[in-house]
Amino acid sequence: MVSGPVEGSSRENIAMKVKRRNFIVLAMLALLGAGSYGNATAQSIRVIATVPDLADIAKQIGKELVVVESLTKGVEFMHSVPVKPSFVPKLNRANILIEMGLALEHSWLPALLEVANNPRILEGQPGNIDCSNGVTVLEVPTKIDRAEGDVHPKGNPHYNLDPLNGKIIARNIADGLSRNFPQHKATFEKNLAAYLGELDKAIARWQGSAGPLKGVKFVSYHGDWTYFANRYGLQQVGTIEVKPGIEPTPNHLVSLVQRMQQEKAQVIIYGPQSDRYPRQLAGQTGASIVRLQTNAGATAETDSYIKFIDSNLRSLLSALKKG
Repeated sequence: MVSGPVEGSSRENIAMKVKRRNFIVLAMLALLGAGSYGNATAQSIRVIATVPDLADIAKQIGKELVVVESLTKGVEFMHSVPVKPSFVPKLNRANILIEMGLALEHSWLPALLEVANNPRILEGQPGNIDCSNGVTVLEVPTKIDRAEGDVHPKGNPHYNLDPLNGKIIARNIADGLSRNFPQHKATFEKNLAAYLGELDKAIARWQGSAGPLKGVKFVSYHGDWTYFANRYGLQQVGTIEVKPGIEPTPNHLVSLVQRMQQEKAQVIIYGPQSDRYPRQLAGQTGASIVRLQTNAGATAETDSYIKFIDSNLRSLLSALKKG
C-alpha cells in the first residue's frame, strides 16, 4: 500500500467519484420518495424539457393533453447546470424528454439519464425529441482540440436565438408528440398551425423593428449570439472569454479593448455571467452594455418563447439608443 499525499489530479478524481456516489444515493432516495407529477392525471402525457423555451412551445402544441416541466429556469449557464436529485424522478416518469441537442446539455443531462432508468427517453429512442433536427448548424468545428477551450463538438447550440429556428423547434416537438401518441396527431397539428401563425406574426414584427441593428458591431461574453447576429445583421468583433468557457486574461482584455476601439464596437452583450468585465470594457471604450437572455423564463417578462425574443430585441435597441 502506498502512503503519502494524494496528487492534485488524483485528489480531484476521488472528489468527483465521492460527489457522484453521493448524488446517486440522493437521487435514488428522491426516486423512492417521489410523489405526484405536477398536475398530471393518469391520462396526461408527461413531458420534461431541458429549457423553458422548449417547455413553453410544448405547452402550446400539447395544450390540455400534456403536463410539462422544465429542468432549468432560464437563468443558468447551460454548460454547467447545477443538477438536483429531484430531477431524477421527473425523468424516470416522463413519457417525453425534449432537449436542445447539439451537446448543449452534455455536461449534466447524460448522468441524470443514467440514474433515471427510463430507456424510452434516451437519445435516439422514441420518447426523446431533439429539437436541433433540421436546423442549419453554425460554427461546426473541423477538429476537436481541448486546448481551444470548451468547444461545441457538434456546432453552436444556441440556435433558439434565431426565431426562424423557433419554427423548426415547434415542428420537431409536434412530430415527436405525434410519433409517440398518434391518436392525438390531429390535435397536435392543429395546435402547431395556430402557434406557427402566432410566431410568424411576431417574426414579421421583429424583422420590421430590427432595422437599426443592421451593421452594429458588438462583443459578447460567450459565443452564444451567432444565430441572432446572422438573423438581424449584427457583426461580432470578439468575445470576453479568451476561448469558449475560459475567463479572460489581462492581455486578452487589453487586446479586446483595442479591437473594440478600432472596429467602433457599440455594444457589449452578456447573459448569466457577472457584469464585472462588461462594465470594465464599457468604461474603457464607451460601448453600451446590455444583459440579454439566452433562454426564456429568466424573468416574468420572458416566460414564453415569443416574449423572450421580444424582450431581447427591445433591450438591445434600447441600449443602442442610450449609446
